Amino acid sequence: MIQFFKSLYVHNRFFIYISVISALFLVSFWIPVLYSATWMLVWFFVIAMCIDLIILYRFKNGFSAKRIASEKLSNSDDNEIAITLENNYPFQVFISLIDELPAQFQKRDFEHAMSLKPGEKSTYTYTVRPVERGEYAFGKVNVFVSSILQMFSKRYSFSAEESVKVYPSYIQMKKYEFLAMHNNLTEFGMKKIRRIGHTMEFEQIKNYIPGDDIRTINWKATAKRAELMVNQYQDEKSQPIYSMIDLGRVMKMPFEGLKLLDYAINSTLAFSNIALLKNDKAGMLTFSKKVEKIVAASNKKTNLSVINEELYNITTDFSDANFALLYANIKRKINQRSLLILYTNFEHISALKRQLSYLKAIAKKHLLVTVFFENTELDTLIKENAEDLQSVYHKTIAEKYAYEKRLMIKELEKNAVHAILTKPQHLSVNVINKYLEFKAKGMI
Repeated sequence: MIQFFKSLYVHNRFFIYISVISALFLVSFWIPVLYSATWMLVWFFVIAMCIDLIILYRFKNGFSAKRIASEKLSNSDDNEIAITLENNYPFQVFISLIDELPAQFQKRDFEHAMSLKPGEKSTYTYTVRPVERGEYAFGKVNVFVSSILQMFSKRYSFSAEESVKVYPSYIQMKKYEFLAMHNNLTEFGMKKIRRIGHTMEFEQIKNYIPGDDIRTINWKATAKRAELMVNQYQDEKSQPIYSMIDLGRVMKMPFEGLKLLDYAINSTLAFSNIALLKNDKAGMLTFSKKVEKIVAASNKKTNLSVINEELYNITTDFSDANFALLYANIKRKINQRSLLILYTNFEHISALKRQLSYLKAIAKKHLLVTVFFENTELDTLIKENAEDLQSVYHKTIAEKYAYEKRLMIKELEKNAVHAILTKPQHLSVNVINKYLEFKAKGMI
């Protein structure tokens, strides 16, 4: 009996029917002939209520549903969640579907209404976009089923609570991998870099075909074969590449609901995958007051999974990063000349100058690229028209900060440190562009 009352809900139309009956009783005060007819309608309404309850509860398993979700969700991407529905009643039903979403989404108005014919199966698909890594707990799938009378609803609850883990954006990683395999990276802003000369890793001697660089003609082989032969070169492989992520407070700043740290994590995963496809060695290092985690560079495909697992649960703290300790660890643990991608953020040129000596020291032995971020909120403020004195002050200060960002680029380049100033949304594209540029120029 307790289960019966827990599953029984009054449909919204029930109150409409009650309102109509009440209105007829009111009108019958002036039109007495309606009084008897209204009482007949009341008895008909009571009978219909009983019929509605009987046909809803006559079938114990009248409806079934199941949530289908991946064990892993991709951070900052649209992830599809599917719910399969099946009507086991011998009549058409009207349903209201409510899925209990994880608290992180802060969505309290999830509801979907539809109808299903007898024996019909259907799948309802919706998307969720997580902006934090970690464990997300889904609740139950609640289905409120009504007959064509729509006086009462019977609640069915399915899919016991389940947890899914949100990992760095593997969807973004797969997207860039697919584009790289089909040489379509220009569709997402990847620049085609003109190759300057070639690297010196010899691959083979082959027959000359129109379009080959005549500077690579092998004259000895040509003389032996009595036909033009050319040397074929390939990019140097197995170069160590490290993504270094600052876990200090500067990476807490959010843009479009996503922290700078998460943009850096997504970029690290996508970039490491491209590096492995190019047969280079991908590694990772995170640091703040101390070096938190380090994954040695390797060209094994399994290293990408290791990096992904290490990135899953890292977070920022409220301290400033210790670049002196970073330099000491790089000097001790990374002996071979490597490409180092440093993800950090400098809001003031004074902050850059405090760390510049350490960046210069790292750049003497390694190919260092310092990545920091444009403040897109300031860009919006700069583009707005100043309509009063306060707006003029705000716009002037915003332009000053934007100008300082450009000065930082010049300061780094002057000290032989490569730099990328990027909008958070374009981070992965710009980092991969820089990597491909270095490969084309034979710098790594």
